[in-house]
Amino acid sequence: MTTNHLLELRDHGQSVWLDNLSRSIIQSGELAEMIENQGIRGITSNPAIFQKAIAGNEVYDEAILAGIKAGKSANEIYESLAFKDIQDAADLLKPIYEASGGQDGYVSIEVSPKLARDTTGTIAEALRFSEAVDRPNVMIKIPGTAEGFPAIERVTAEGIPVNVTLLFAVEDYEKSAWAYIKGLESRVAQGKDISKVTSVASFFLSRIDVLVDQKLEDLLAQTSDEAEKTTINSLMGKVAIANAKIAYQTYKDIYASDRWQALLAKGANEQRLLWASTSTKNPTYSDVMYVDNLVGDHTVNTMPPETIAACIDHCDIEDRIEINVEQAEEVVATVQKLGIDLNQVMKQLEDEGIEKFIKPFDSLMGSLEEKMQQLTPA
Repeated sequence: MTTNHLLELRDHGQSVWLDNLSRSIIQSGELAEMIENQGIRGITSNPAIFQKAIAGNEVYDEAILAGIKAGKSANEIYESLAFKDIQDAADLLKPIYEASGGQDGYVSIEVSPKLARDTTGTIAEALRFSEAVDRPNVMIKIPGTAEGFPAIERVTAEGIPVNVTLLFAVEDYEKSAWAYIKGLESRVAQGKDISKVTSVASFFLSRIDVLVDQKLEDLLAQTSDEAEKTTINSLMGKVAIANAKIAYQTYKDIYASDRWQALLAKGANEQRLLWASTSTKNPTYSDVMYVDNLVGDHTVNTMPPETIAACIDHCDIEDRIEINVEQAEEVVATVQKLGIDLNQVMKQLEDEGIEKFIKPFDSLMGSLEEKMQQLTPA
């Protein structure tokens, strides 16, 4: 019998969440099977995932037609479809949520990507989504932008689980952690319970290597120095993992602080680091490099179906998150010395990440409007 390497991650303190959701995998029983037999302990979604799930999928037609008859707009119909899938997935994960004491068993739904630069709008939509979905094991995804950090603090203070998304820079991860902590402190000041509030910080990986590798390739083309070429080649595909290892050390420092210990004494839960964008984009790299190299205690890895299948087959699971941390710092320092401004890279990735969610959201709205026209009775 073949070993399912995915199941080994739990023994190392890492939870596996599925980066995919659709009504098809719910109704077919595929999702239940993944939860039962493959070790899936949570689910993340985003506008791109819902665009793929809903556009051109007849399984949603009956619900869309019901929305049309009820006089709903395309956006209202989208939300009704998304909320139903989130609720059904949350119900399937409820036993894990309960058995883990609220550490796992979550489904994440993202506020509109068009609100990424709007603090007030993000807060309002997060509160509305939480009330509408009405499940204790649903996390609201809020972007880790300058405008998102105050929203994370406020939504946390309301007792709503938050998944901070689109984190690339270690500095922004740190801001997301302190926003969560401030939210808990605000809740304590109001005399409210914090033992059931939790959060994850989604730290993106493969997109970093795609952009940095491109810049390294440009440097290779500009130099004839063999030693420099060797240095540049040694950095290919290394920056995202190095960045994540540094973030993990930051995480440890934050949660060793006196400020956190005061909250811990009142029952607070840590905001775990979640590795996102874990499908390898470069075919010359291992398809499980963002799993094998980032195994560590109190972390989450959210994987798309193809990465899950690859990991089940050939992951090599060992605690590696704290191996070669000094080397990781050297990788980042060397890239900077070569003239690649990583702060600028991370900002570019944040801006592009927002746009990558806006485009499928707009596409989904367009597809829904077309479908509504097709289904509207004459």
